[in-house]
Amino acid sequence: MKFSKNVLMPLVTAASLLVTAPAALAETFKMAVGDAAGGTQWELGTTFAKLFQQKTGGKHKVDLFPNGQLGSEEDTINNAAMGTLDFSILAVNNITPFSPTVGLLTMPYLIQSADEAKKLTQGEVGKELTDNTVRDAGVRIVGWAYSGFRVLTNSKRPVKTLEDLKGLVIRVPKNEIMISSYQAWGINPTPMSWSETFTGLQQRVVDGQDNPYITVSAMKFYEVQKYITNIRYIFSLEPLVVSESVFKSQKPEVQKAILEAGQEATEHSFKYLLETEEKIKKDLAARGMQITEPADGEKEWIAKATTTVWPKYYKSIGGKEKLDRAQKVLGR
Repeated sequence: MKFSKNVLMPLVTAASLLVTAPAALAETFKMAVGDAAGGTQWELGTTFAKLFQQKTGGKHKVDLFPNGQLGSEEDTINNAAMGTLDFSILAVNNITPFSPTVGLLTMPYLIQSADEAKKLTQGEVGKELTDNTVRDAGVRIVGWAYSGFRVLTNSKRPVKTLEDLKGLVIRVPKNEIMISSYQAWGINPTPMSWSETFTGLQQRVVDGQDNPYITVSAMKFYEVQKYITNIRYIFSLEPLVVSESVFKSQKPEVQKAILEAGQEATEHSFKYLLETEEKIKKDLAARGMQITEPADGEKEWIAKATTTVWPKYYKSIGGKEKLDRAQKVLGR
């Protein structure tokens, strides 16, 4: 069959559009968020999504699914490792089972301030842990939410001492280091997935739990908890991870946008914590929660946890030298 020039040109143009159109189409990524909207995870995620869309000229965007809609935080690591989920924001303790050296950041009383948390995650220690999660878990940490210290809440009584803690049923994540911390304090905590925690507190299956003030507020724990003990045993860090296979499949300019948006969102998260935590504490008190300081500067809590828990987990975090190195970075 013979085509005239006038017929051929539209065919060629249409064929060209078919070839080039997919590259111009926007791609939408999915991000799992363990917490409800309104917490530091949500703040990190929404900030990242906005920055990422800007840096890709609007070609790519991220849809967020909060409150465990895409599965438990542990499930999202598995799904991201398999490449069936793009991004997830979760508590760092839920990465530890997949990449044990990250457990360094949950060693009780290692981190003693927000500045120390930032120094560890943003320096060589943080870079090494990121490399390890790529190797061990198939996910890459591209950002951090700084959420503050995990304070203890319960529905029964004020807790100042370890003696006051006895008899309470406390929910903890399925994390060996955190479980061991409570055991060192003289009780056996109840491991429970995050998605089941509010219901567990509401139905009095458990009496209490620990999480940062911002999370207590975002999850509305003030509806089912009365007392807060201002312990400072773990500074809550919540990494933003991307599936390594998804990351590697992107063009260099998209990879660059992911990394840059993650870094800028991390900086925003740190400022957000400093600006909002005190306001949230006052709001929780106004809602009827009673805040108590642990007795004697928390000395008994610190002594029991560090002398019992630290030696038990030297091997899993990569050796005692890893903990010594972290303390040196922090000037101790």
